[in-house]
Amino acid sequence: MKSISLKFILLFLAVAASFTSCTKTEINPGPNDERAAFLGRWSVNETWTKLAYEVNITADPGSTDGVFISNFANTGSSGTPAGAVVAGSSIILDADQVIGEGLTINGSGNLSGSKIIWNYTLDNGADLIHAIATYTKL
Repeated sequence: MKSISLKFILLFLAVAASFTSCTKTEINPGPNDERAAFLGRWSVNETWTKLAYEVNITADPGSTDGVFISNFANTGSSGTPAGAVVAGSSIILDADQVIGEGLTINGSGNLSGSKIIWNYTLDNGADLIHAIATYTKL
């Protein structure tokens, strides 16, 4: 009887440990990670909407150079984030990805100090919108 209960306890502990190892962890890039300067909250001023809004840039846990940008082009922070890669002081959107309500995006930005200057296009299927945005670190 003790053998069965010991086996049960060990099995329970193994299952419990596997659930705790699946929890989402925050990615904290090291000092040599080029993404570090891009991560965080940014205030955005954009030419095509003439609106000010915020975005949040987080590290892609499945990549060494990838990031996610929530609320890109003011599409809402609960939607699919825009994916991008960081190379030095540049950030390049993943080509032809669709965000928001069917917007295909392309473009890139350059980091200088605490600002990212973006040039990108938004294609809604009817119009190709050329946008320039300035992100300022909060």
